[in-house]
Amino acid sequence: MKEEKINKSTDEIEVESDEKDHGEEIEVDEEQLPSRAMAIHEHIRQDGEKELERDAMALFWSAVAAGLSMGASLLAKGIFHVNLEGVPGSFLLENLGYTFGFIIVIMARQQLFTENTVTAVLPVMQKPSGSNFLLLMRLWGMVLLGNIIGTGLAAYAFEYMPIFDEETRDAFVSIGMDVMHNTPGEMFANAIISGWIIATMVWMFPSAGAAKIVVIIIMTWLVALGDLTHIVVGSVEILYLVFNGTIHWSEFFWPFALPTLAGNICGGTFIFALISHAQIRNDMSNKKKAEAKAKAKRKQEVEGGAEPDKSEKQTRRT
Repeated sequence: MKEEKINKSTDEIEVESDEKDHGEEIEVDEEQLPSRAMAIHEHIRQDGEKELERDAMALFWSAVAAGLSMGASLLAKGIFHVNLEGVPGSFLLENLGYTFGFIIVIMARQQLFTENTVTAVLPVMQKPSGSNFLLLMRLWGMVLLGNIIGTGLAAYAFEYMPIFDEETRDAFVSIGMDVMHNTPGEMFANAIISGWIIATMVWMFPSAGAAKIVVIIIMTWLVALGDLTHIVVGSVEILYLVFNGTIHWSEFFWPFALPTLAGNICGGTFIFALISHAQIRNDMSNKKKAEAKAKAKRKQEVEGGAEPDKSEKQTRRT
């Protein structure tokens, strides 16, 4: 009886997929798949399935840790801003500080909302069932909530703990106000581009190997150089302004959080993930057709007692 309950609870958080329906798994092997793009797609999709099936509280606490870690971006950027003032090329070096939080979060395998706009979406695109969609909403909800709480804790600590001098605090305010100068429309448009860049970064990881950290630095540095808006890093910057008393609580949600969140989702999911899935959809379809045709032919030969022809034998050996 207990075993049945355990199996039932496990099934409730199981992602639906074609492989599970047929009891087969797609091997992430470029030589066995029609294209390199499909191999990358399958690697990321299978990672996404694991994330969707994780325990909700594990997701939440990992997301809180990620939010805290993202405080490193504001911390590094603020310190660079103060100490590099008047130095030629200080803009480039200051924005390099923006990458620190991403390096910590991604290399530590913590849950970042914008990373999940592509990773966790691919399993839903492959099998767009109601169950998979609910699992995606559960993941997004827990991760976004945890990220915001973590960034709030980091911003609160930066403001109220006796850590920084006035110059550094002023730099934090200046960084946050640069974001708040955007209109809601600009927040949304900038967030689309940053969501697309972060999704592109995730797509590059399977091919990056030991250069993964270089990919993180280059792609997130580009986000910083373009003054693009990001829901998690921006939350540290804007919540610091809230705790500092520079802006009201309501301004965190509008004009910042809601347009930025919508833009990140559009850039990462509706643009990048859809296009990435579309490019391998025909590969997947053709592969399934070829497998089904070969299976039907073998069945026909067995039933008819015919010996497979030479070309079929060669195909099997291949």
